[in-house]
Amino acid sequence: MSSFLSRFSPVPGFPAYTGPHKVGTLDVELPVSSLKSPSFAPSSDISTVQYRVFYPCEPDVKAKPINWIPAPQRAYVSAYSRFLGAGSYLAEFISYIPRILHYISIPVLKNAPLLAPQTLNKRWPVMIFSHGLAGSRNAYSHLAGSIASHGVVVIAIEHRDGSTPVTYVRAVPTATTGENAAPQSTKRTIDYRRLSHTPSPEVEDGRNEQLRIRLWEMGLVHDSLLKVAQGTELPNLNASSVSLSMFKEKIDVFTPGKITFAGHSFGAATVTQFVKSTFYSSQTSQAPKEFKPLFTPPSDSSIVQQITPNTPVVLLDVWCFPLRTASTRWLWNKPFPCYAPGGPDGAALLAVESQAFFKWRVHLKATKQLLSHDPSSSEVFPPSSSKPHFYYATSSAHLSQSDFGILFPRVIKRFLGVEDPERIMRLNVRAVLQLLRDQGIEVSATSSADMELEGNGAETHDDRLIFRRNEEIKGWNWLSTSLEDMGDVNEKKSEKDETKFSDSDLKQDPSEVVVKNEVMKRESSL
Repeated sequence: MSSFLSRFSPVPGFPAYTGPHKVGTLDVELPVSSLKSPSFAPSSDISTVQYRVFYPCEPDVKAKPINWIPAPQRAYVSAYSRFLGAGSYLAEFISYIPRILHYISIPVLKNAPLLAPQTLNKRWPVMIFSHGLAGSRNAYSHLAGSIASHGVVVIAIEHRDGSTPVTYVRAVPTATTGENAAPQSTKRTIDYRRLSHTPSPEVEDGRNEQLRIRLWEMGLVHDSLLKVAQGTELPNLNASSVSLSMFKEKIDVFTPGKITFAGHSFGAATVTQFVKSTFYSSQTSQAPKEFKPLFTPPSDSSIVQQITPNTPVVLLDVWCFPLRTASTRWLWNKPFPCYAPGGPDGAALLAVESQAFFKWRVHLKATKQLLSHDPSSSEVFPPSSSKPHFYYATSSAHLSQSDFGILFPRVIKRFLGVEDPERIMRLNVRAVLQLLRDQGIEVSATSSADMELEGNGAETHDDRLIFRRNEEIKGWNWLSTSLEDMGDVNEKKSEKDETKFSDSDLKQDPSEVVVKNEVMKRESSL
């Protein structure tokens, strides 16, 4: 009903979450000095780590939702407008959003008490999510909130690598101000960093620099979760948030292989690099001399113990270019941990492509190799075990897995040809939940409405339909990692030739894949 009524409001709104739980949220910013990094710090200028927590909360709580655009709102809207670029064909989009963005709220309950875990081990499962270019800790709120409503604590990181339109780093109390002093109002601004999508040594170095920061932040976030679960009181610099102590002994972060790592686009590349860097950290001494690791956790670190072949990995429109640099190619050639001997093969790996990325054939070939048992190989038919959960949603765009597709369906339909963005999001959520179930992680049932069952169908704790390969679900298409249909894609061709689209492709998806600098232009390449 709320989704229906929202259509008559001039302010865009989110549909209700479909899980059985209400969703609470906390905004967190922690001093780096209070955490233990499993790898070297890439920059002394980043003094805090920031993330938003989405979690199942007590249902009968009086609390307000939060603004989708954080404070200072005007600065964030201005940054998004600069990111989009007033000179582009999206000028109409830019002129439309500033007047209404201020009023959009996320349907979560700020600082609400955590719901008592309903799992057998009395701890909620945890997912760590990494955003793409132009993303933020709020930009995937509907995906994160939907998963949280099914009984998962979702940690949405805000990276300080120059990939958000703008982010602010609070000043950390010093010896002069005193440890018990109120958090300082002084903030340092990190603006968006523009890098070309055309390959060059300079661009590769720039992306590696960003990844180095992102992986370091992922390690810090993991350490913060361990401390919170142990009951360590951490100094949250966001004075409007309640204590993190509610999560003490309530989140499952110590059991190896039970934390889920997920990301979108550059965030999916981040998750890939993080999981592989950690899992293969003991083998770096065998790497060629040109290999330059971006994340080097010691063998006895907690993150190395956490990431196992059973670790669930979720890649939404994974962007391969940052993973294929000359200095990190050795790691690209390594398979995901799930393919290790004794592992579940592709069963712990979920990748969902938008139709736009599916049509980007040279990138699709690279993605198939990335998801296979041997990314260094170009063999046409991979082994039967090399079958990750790999799908694309018809009539979806790169923005479909973020909040933008939900909030601005008419604009996204006009420019990107997206149909029914709410349904596309539900399909993504169904797939994520089933991946977790298959890896022995307890989550709530998928409703009959989400499964699109007619009549009064029953909810299910085993949504096998979402992982079938015969297209029983409308617009949900299984993909193989086989390169049989990739014969016309040759990575040795010129940049212009290897990324050329056909006329029919352009008619079906006439727009650029995503907004401005994360656009998958026809001239782009790996």
